[in-house]
Amino acid sequence: QPEETYEQFTNRYVKFFENVDDQFELQRGLNNCFAYDLVPDVAICEAALRAARRIDDFATASRVFEALKIKVDKQSQYEDYLKALKPVKDELGVQTKEELGL
Repeated sequence: QPEETYEQFTNRYVKFFENVDDQFELQRGLNNCFAYDLVPDVAICEAALRAARRIDDFATASRVFEALKIKVDKQSQYEDYLKALKPVKDELGVQTKEELGL
């Protein structure tokens, strides 16, 4: 079986998060996704944020940003993710740990 491409990986996890309907599945999906040796695409992060808000799990939504901050190589890369995700972050009312003062 050929190795999964980045695009296939992204599509698989976007679809997964679009179908999540409970906290266990959301957190399991995030753990699996972030376990790979890559930084998940913005589309995956957006789908995960939308899933978290759909099931009313604000804490996990904020933790998506914590996971990104740890996963990226440079602070500038994290800032790029924050900028790209700002519209959905604002739409859903999700705040980062820093914005929450934690």
